[in-house]
Amino acid sequence: MNLALVVLAAGQGTRMKSALPKVLHEVAGASLVSHAIHSADDLSPDRVVVVVGHGSELVGPAVEKEFPGAEIVVQTDRLGTAHAVGQAQAALKGFGGDIIVLYGDTPFIRPETLTAMRQARADGADVVVLGFDAAVPGKYGRLIAEKGKLLRIVEAKDASADELAVTLCNSGVICADRAVLFDLISKVGNENAAKEYYLTDIVGLANDAGLGCATVTCDEAETLGINSRVELAQAEAVFQGRARQDAMVNGATLMAPETVYFSVDTDLGRDVTVEPNVVFGRNVRVEDKATIRAFSHLEDCVIRAGATIGPYARIRPGSDIGEGARVGNFVETKKASVAKGAKINHLSYVGDATVGADANIGAGTVTCNYDGVLKHKTEIGAGAFIGTNSSLVAPVKIGDGAMTAAGSVITKNVPDDSLAVARAPQTVREGVVSRLRQKLLATKKKRDAQKSS
Repeated sequence: MNLALVVLAAGQGTRMKSALPKVLHEVAGASLVSHAIHSADDLSPDRVVVVVGHGSELVGPAVEKEFPGAEIVVQTDRLGTAHAVGQAQAALKGFGGDIIVLYGDTPFIRPETLTAMRQARADGADVVVLGFDAAVPGKYGRLIAEKGKLLRIVEAKDASADELAVTLCNSGVICADRAVLFDLISKVGNENAAKEYYLTDIVGLANDAGLGCATVTCDEAETLGINSRVELAQAEAVFQGRARQDAMVNGATLMAPETVYFSVDTDLGRDVTVEPNVVFGRNVRVEDKATIRAFSHLEDCVIRAGATIGPYARIRPGSDIGEGARVGNFVETKKASVAKGAKINHLSYVGDATVGADANIGAGTVTCNYDGVLKHKTEIGAGAFIGTNSSLVAPVKIGDGAMTAAGSVITKNVPDDSLAVARAPQTVREGVVSRLRQKLLATKKKRDAQKSS
């Protein structure tokens, strides 16, 4: 059966105290609404409709950039969750199949949970509601069930004392057939304390119409909604805890797991070792048996098998560090392809460059890739040796097996197997230092006398 997602992302999020719409705040390098949409990836939804409101001029383009096929609809008047879902009706005209309603500020619903909801639909339930047993039910809506049948959902502010004693709570996530869902929404009223149109009212309406309603339950942590900076930090901690455990279960060694920070798409191979205080930005792949040493930062890069990064290395976007290569302490790479076995061991910047196999880049080397307007490329051949404190002024090519002398400023191509020396000749003037020192001391004495007079 076809599947559509309706993702509610219209809330203002006033408790965030932010000019940025709540759903665009990030956990593990991805926006909250991105997490919500990706939670259904395993179900391969045919349609995605995102209902936006506050900050729609920011939320809409952000969603369309990451999910080009998503349809954006605007909820101008925010009159409750049923009203919000109803805004998607026109966009889904002619669609036949199930709809799952998700929330742009609830990032941790698992694919397995959504699959279970679809299975409950396949087993005959007309409306399926995701619930959880809350440790502290508080202001959550309560799921009132009897003999396995969901009878109604009661908002906490409208609940009786007996209903408030129920710990099975509503996540807000619902699955139903498109025609059934929008028919029920059309009958929802706003006779409640908040004068809003509650999506939860469709359960009572469905039962009144003789339809079957069921619940699927999940762990409470999956339903964590983000409404404040404090909750955002809590969500980050939840994600990082899961990501660290998954990495170790799948064969990576984390020497100090609590100090390693992953992004949503970090990909570690088997027998990778990650030392303390490492940060992975978006789009990082680390192949088998690589080592990421302490205090390194990586983003949008590939680290090939057996390579060593760090400590204190920064691997910036576009970097591809080859098999067995070494990028050492206080080295920065950007848009650099470093071939197998090459070494950039310390205190260097390599940007917009290719480094050949087994090349050795000496300490303090800089590829001078930017002329103030344009970026230019540096090519370093296989087996080349770049002397300490060399400046390679791009565009420039260092041939295979070539060398540059320490302290050289290289502005012209160096042929294969050639030595380039580009520095002023050293001169030695004997006996000059003592005379110079006497002159300087005399100058200092004169100035000190002037100050005291």
